[in-house]
Amino acid sequence: MGFVLLLMGLLWGLGWVMKTPIRARLVMIGLVYLAVVLAHLVLPPEAELRRLTGGDARPWLILGGVVALGFGYSRIIARLRARTAPTEPETPAPGHFREAELNRYARHIMLREIGGAGQKKLKTARVLVIGAGGLGSPALLYLAAAGVGTIGVIDDDAVEGSNLQRQIIHRDAMIGEAKVHSAQIAMEALNPFVTVLPYRRRLTEDIAEALFADYDLILDGTDNFDTRYLVNRAAVATGKPLISAAITQWEGQISLFHPATDAPCFECVFPTRPAPGLAPSCAEAGVIAPLPGILGSMMATEALKELTGAGTGLRGRMLIHDALECETRMIRIKRRPECACCGASLRP
Repeated sequence: MGFVLLLMGLLWGLGWVMKTPIRARLVMIGLVYLAVVLAHLVLPPEAELRRLTGGDARPWLILGGVVALGFGYSRIIARLRARTAPTEPETPAPGHFREAELNRYARHIMLREIGGAGQKKLKTARVLVIGAGGLGSPALLYLAAAGVGTIGVIDDDAVEGSNLQRQIIHRDAMIGEAKVHSAQIAMEALNPFVTVLPYRRRLTEDIAEALFADYDLILDGTDNFDTRYLVNRAAVATGKPLISAAITQWEGQISLFHPATDAPCFECVFPTRPAPGLAPSCAEAGVIAPLPGILGSMMATEALKELTGAGTGLRGRMLIHDALECETRMIRIKRRPECACCGASLRP
């Protein structure tokens, strides 16, 4: 019996060296096996061939049965895996949904204010988020989860350990990596049906307007006034609605600026930078961990409303949230005719 098994092994090895297909090698071994079994069934007991191959057919029949059971089991498992494996349908036409997307966005589609038409608007929308930090993190995750078709994110920073207390889109394993790439990985893992465009660079005046022109809506989650004024001026110049939020310690604020629809711009409300020390950054003054999540989620909510036309947005209003006292209040804001960015004297 050992001689035959050795022969089978040699046949398999020779076929591997000659790069013979596995199926052909199995056929050769199977023919040897059948020849041995037939020899035991046909030849008389005293035949030399039977003696050399074990002298009894029963061990060979048992071996063949075990191999057949193993092969049958492996085929059943392969079929079950093939049946349960997710299949990726063909890419649908623009504005149309895969079956998996319809299931994913079902809770949106059930909302009377959004429905299928609103979800299609989200699928074809393009939103740019400035900053992948505390405010950008929840905003980016919820925009991706909601099915906004194309999401751009611009940031030149890398992930640091001190970010992880509040910047929930990043992970400890991503420390040292670019924030935009860390955010892209998290967003695509959350929703593979959206397109994420990362820009690892600082937003500068020479690229702002050209970049904004490629998007429908801008979200500003930066933490310094220089960038906020730059973002506002580029949004005004390109006629894009701008959702801007800011946080420090326990407080945050958010509004939608869009002079093209007669809402004020950021500079209407903040014509001059605050005096040093009056509006410290999170790095200077600290911030409670969930606060960026609260305001960032509001940014995403207002973005979805703006894109779908649902509800009442924050045009001409600013929401101020005090997490320490658990108070939220709304104030009215208006355009300033003398605004240096969008004032009446600057209108064509």
